[in-house]
Amino acid sequence: MGKTDLSRLADLAVAVGANVQEGQVVGVVAEYGQEEFARAIAESAYKRGAKFVDVWYFDPLVKRARIEFAPEDSLDYVPPWFGERLLKLGELGGANIAIRGMMMLPRIAETNVIVNERTVNWTVVPYPTPPWARTCFPDLDDEAALTRLWSEVQHVCRLDEPDPYEAWQDRIEALERAAAALTEAKLDAVHFEGEGTDLTIGLLPTSTWRMARWSTAGGIKHIPNVPTEEVFTSPDPERVDGYVRSTKPLVLSDGTVVRGLGVGFEGGRAVEVTADEGGEVLEVRTQIDPGACRLGEVALVDRESRIGQLGTVFYETLLDENAASHIAFGSGFRWAVETDDDRARVNKSAVHIDFMIGGDDVSVTGLTSDGERVPLLRDGVWQIAAVTA
Repeated sequence: MGKTDLSRLADLAVAVGANVQEGQVVGVVAEYGQEEFARAIAESAYKRGAKFVDVWYFDPLVKRARIEFAPEDSLDYVPPWFGERLLKLGELGGANIAIRGMMMLPRIAETNVIVNERTVNWTVVPYPTPPWARTCFPDLDDEAALTRLWSEVQHVCRLDEPDPYEAWQDRIEALERAAAALTEAKLDAVHFEGEGTDLTIGLLPTSTWRMARWSTAGGIKHIPNVPTEEVFTSPDPERVDGYVRSTKPLVLSDGTVVRGLGVGFEGGRAVEVTADEGGEVLEVRTQIDPGACRLGEVALVDRESRIGQLGTVFYETLLDENAASHIAFGSGFRWAVETDDDRARVNKSAVHIDFMIGGDDVSVTGLTSDGERVPLLRDGVWQIAAVTA
């Protein structure tokens, strides 16, 4: 990707994703190897009037050394200043941009605080790196793999459109219509059916469907994921029953790849976690705290997703979760429900782990409290008239 294209991706992250405001302090989280893009983001943010851009670099090779040589019982430790840094950014009403590309940052519990309190306008944006490209396209040489990954990232970020910003507005408006239609349907539960999947996820009485254009408590709109293709809500963590098979691999924060995941739920709890690869690591994550084995999110993705249309497995949840409908272990979103009683019931956990369960061969049906079945997705196509109109 040339300098012009790099600048366009940085502008997309700053202006459309985080929506950086004049006078804000902007945090940028990057790993070594992403310096060029971090600098492009800083330049774009300063052009929009940022007060200060603070780039925090993370070294995945240092983390690999820790995983290999540190005492096993210390691997869950996260220094307190990691979280304090995020909380202070929230106190300042700042913005935050995280660059992704197989990054293996630790999960910082305070992330949930700034998300739920809506103190920061933030976004996550992909940046192709050679190691990530080799993971996605192992049959290509390094240069060809990186070129292909850049091309696909440009496509899913709509940078190949004459006006990427207008293209994103059109897609966002379509997602907002879908979220509004789902909320209007007043569903009691959502039922997923497909090969190896028969899962019913109960919703809270005031669960409200959202798309990924959020607003801070101060009214700054931002898009947490660039790209984004989902509509989602927080379910009832005590009403999940059945069995589900993942339809794509997922990559955990330590780099573990989980393939062939299957999860059985009873009364909201994951009582069975199996996988062809990496299942033991995920099972341990679901035992970190009482909410880690319950769901905090259910999200629907239609076949118009550019990520899904490519058929590429990116091994990066930011992209893969926007290829297909998915659910997430762990923390939910209190602002996705409308009453204090329901907010108190939203799942609480230090983790949030998305995994993909949807696809064209997985049907999604809404269930109302009086037993009516409302088709939502068939062959990946929305069935609700308000969405298709």
